[in-house]
Amino acid sequence: MSQTLTFLCISTYFKGNDFLKACKEAGNTVYLLTAKKLESKPWTREAVDEFFYIEEGPDKAYNMQDIINGLAYVMRTRPIHRVVAMDDFDVEKAAHIREYFRIPGMGQTTARYFRDKLAMRTKAAESGILVPGFSSLFNDDDINRFIEKYPGPWMIKPRSEASATGIRKMHSAEELWQTIHELGDRRHAYLVEQYKPGDVYHVDSISYNGRVIFLWNSKYLAPPFDVAHEGGIFRSVTVPFDSAEEHALETLAVDLLKAFGLKHSASHTEVIRCHDDGKYYFLETSSRVGGANLSEMVEASSGINLWKEWARMESAEVRGENYKLPPVRKDYAGIIISLTRQEWPDLSVFNDPEIVWTMHEPHHVGLVVRSASRERVLELLDQYADIIRREYHASAPVPERPAH
Repeated sequence: MSQTLTFLCISTYFKGNDFLKACKEAGNTVYLLTAKKLESKPWTREAVDEFFYIEEGPDKAYNMQDIINGLAYVMRTRPIHRVVAMDDFDVEKAAHIREYFRIPGMGQTTARYFRDKLAMRTKAAESGILVPGFSSLFNDDDINRFIEKYPGPWMIKPRSEASATGIRKMHSAEELWQTIHELGDRRHAYLVEQYKPGDVYHVDSISYNGRVIFLWNSKYLAPPFDVAHEGGIFRSVTVPFDSAEEHALETLAVDLLKAFGLKHSASHTEVIRCHDDGKYYFLETSSRVGGANLSEMVEASSGINLWKEWARMESAEVRGENYKLPPVRKDYAGIIISLTRQEWPDLSVFNDPEIVWTMHEPHHVGLVVRSASRERVLELLDQYADIIRREYHASAPVPERPAH
């Protein structure tokens, strides 16, 4: 396909500059649809041919009809060949646009498996993949049967939020029912899930032509829910190579993404290994690059920049060209991130040669380290956590954003 192709990238969160740059370098016209409030962010503007801005409504949502109307006007003179959602909250927007304008790619039914926590759990369970016990909140009798079958504690989760936003933990049936009643007319937008204590992992991958061609396994050193709700320090580390952990995670992720019908995309999947039985249970997945700067850790470990390779793969696919992943290395890497009391903390104390990335955001400290030794990575993460707790750490409550 010799014509210039146009990619509409959607991101209502500031992320994806590497994708935009690689997409432009592949010879495409690149449009970015983003939130008006992000207009002044340091986007890689030389890689974007045109920006389109949308305003939040009073409920913090975006009016899809306004987006459709605006794009319909654009497309009178400028065709759009592919639509890419770069943030969780934009997956549904992208699917809606594809369906409405008949643009190839993931439609609304498949998109639900990557955004709606109830849809993804139901589909995983139907596909023979282990999931913690769960129930919708549609019917009172179903909820009572769930309580009888699965002893507490339980988690109430919004169906369409990201990370730990809006998740609450309940210890008694009375507390659970009180929370359900408090949700009122919004209870259908939530689910209840059995709480399974265990180690939480993330599997970051790229799928091409329906096949997982890159997959990297990492382990959170504290569950993201605990970090978000208890003011902890965020840390993750590469899983030991060629280990039972790695093989179990790869098998689950590959089976899951095949069952969900993912064709061409990056993906971030979370899995828990339950302390009680040692089994691996699916928690959630997505059709985008993982947040919290995990892509920097994956790149440090593997040499693969998920954003860039996703863009290169998408561009090759639409042109009918073959895409080949660059060579993959195998080092160990770890990431540590914390809020700080200081607006711009002095990070000169962190000067080990293993540091390969440093975060530059106000009120944050963030580092990625790389080594041939996993023990050295863990040693550094432990040292840095002690320093951060003493000298820098601050915490803030997780936002209780309404689901929409």
